[in-house]
Formats: sequence, C-alpha cells, structure tokens
Amino acid sequence: MGHLLHNIRAPRLHPWGVQVLACALFLGALACEVRAQSTSASSPNAAFSRPEVTGLAGVVPTAPVRLRVWGFEVYDARLWTPVGFRHSAYTQFPFALELQYLRKLEGAAIANRSIDEMRRVGSFSDAQAQSWLGAMRELFPNVAAGERITGVNLPSVGTEFWVNGQRVGVVKDPAFARLFFGIWLDERTSEPKMRAQLLQGLQP
Repeated sequence: MGHLLHNIRAPRLHPWGVQVLACALFLGALACEVRAQSTSASSPNAAFSRPEVTGLAGVVPTAPVRLRVWGFEVYDARLWTPVGFRHSAYTQFPFALELQYLRKLEGAAIANRSIDEMRRVGSFSDAQAQSWLGAMRELFPNVAAGERITGVNLPSVGTEFWVNGQRVGVVKDPAFARLFFGIWLDERTSEPKMRAQLLQGLQP
C-alpha cells in the first residue's frame, strides 16, 4: 500500500493556475469580510446580543458605565431601552438593566446592598424589606468577574431577573421594581454621576 501512495502524484498547476487560485481565495476572504461588515452594520447590536432582552422588542444598549467604589472596580452597568424611552417615567417602559461584575461578590451582599440603596429612593415597610431581601437572596448567586445579573422591568408586574443569560425568577411587585431600578435611575441615587452617564442621550 505504501508504494501505491508513493506513486500517486498531486496534479501540477500551471503558474497562471496558482495565481487564479490565490486570487479566488483572496476574493472569497474579502467577500466574507464585507458580509460580516454588512451584517454588523444592519444589526449594530449583534455584538451585544443577550438572551435576556430578546423578548423586549427594539431595545438598544447604552454604552457601559463603570462603578468604582474607593478605587475598586465593581461592575459595568448598561441599559437596554426601547424607542421613546423616557427615564423620568421608567416604570412605564419594558427595559433591562445589565450589571456585568468585575470582581467576586456574594449574592447575599448584593441583596443587602440593594435594600440599603432602595431606602434612599423611597420608603417601605420592614415587612416589605424582609420579603424583598429574601427574594433577592434566593435569586442572586455569588458572582465572579465577567458574570452578569440583569433585571428586566415588567410594567405593572415587577422585575424579572436573569443570571448569565439564564432566567432565574420574578419579583412580582411594581413597588419593588420602581425602587430597585431607582437605585440607578432615580434622582435620589447615591451615584448621580453614574446616573448621568447611563441616561446620556435618553429622553428625560
């Protein structure tokens, strides 16, 4: 069998044939690049696609805004908003808030801090606090750098939560949704600079 393989010769290409083949390969690669650019141009959100926002028709992402606390980078925040979104009436719109973490954090710590920040936005009873805290502790896992938690506002219903593109549950309480998203969107936020950056270019 070895001598048979040895005697089989690959067909020789005429020098012009080599050039034609090289040209064809180049043009094919160029066509692929053009198609990729065309796809990107027609779908500017392709690079930012997220399973958690597929149910929100026509939403587009804002530029990410980084939260730093005492010099430590905590997460990048991004809004996904529909055409006509008005941040002064955010509870009336279906939208998503994505947090992509830059360091390890415990889910319980995220839940506890969320309750503290929600108190800055508005008042609520101790019973509500315990109910919401329990729900968030159940839904929020421990996160590592690169992982994300996304909250989706469901007007008049509550907040749907996703972790790394997987749906984990819903807090069915419009009051919770208003205060939770208010951590970033309400004028009483503890991070006014971050709020201004998140809302840049959006209608008031």
